[in-house]
Amino acid sequence: MPRPKVATRESWRIKKWYDVVAPESLGGMVIASVPALDPSYLPGRTVEITLYDITGDFTHVNTKLKFQIYTVDGTTAKTFVKGVELMRDYLRSLTRRKSSKIALIHKLTTKDGVTVRVTAVTWTQFRCKSSQNRSIRLLMKEVLEGKVPQMAFDDFVKAAVFSDQEGSLAQEITARVRKICSIRKVEIAKVKVLTPPSYATSMAAVPMAQQAAKAGQQSAVIS
Repeated sequence: MPRPKVATRESWRIKKWYDVVAPESLGGMVIASVPALDPSYLPGRTVEITLYDITGDFTHVNTKLKFQIYTVDGTTAKTFVKGVELMRDYLRSLTRRKSSKIALIHKLTTKDGVTVRVTAVTWTQFRCKSSQNRSIRLLMKEVLEGKVPQMAFDDFVKAAVFSDQEGSLAQEITARVRKICSIRKVEIAKVKVLTPPSYATSMAAVPMAQQAAKAGQQSAVIS
């Protein structure tokens, strides 16, 4: 027998809307609104937007950001950056004939203990020799290993996302590898956060414990 539609409509009526905000390092602005029956259900949910939605700069439209909710304060859901990724169409447009594309995927840990997997890509003006490709990949690795462990997680996110700014990871890599071959573009194509920041894990434990206690109370009532 099909489930009555009235129950579905009633459940939506009793849901409450919460504002999802970006981390303070990215402006702390509201990036989405999500409904939930209880705030304890929100931690763990993810929201995806583009960097353009935060900065208003059209050159940032190709950068996707994934945020994960870790705690709720009143009607505000706080997040941390779960991942960064450039649009595939944009990456495809940078790849041209008679040129080289050198990619490096490397796992690193920031100064405050957050483990990330970084994909850095270098595109050259002309096709490089195999020895040059190896040298470029080695220099990319040296830059990442020299910079990322010295950064706090929030500083690392900004250095990875804002590639057009001086001091970014892309700019640091460009300065090193241009001595080997003529460089057309360097980008941090993808960042995946493998372990969340400490402030996210500690604060997320509270609503999870509340949710477990609520489930225990419900089961006790049923029995």
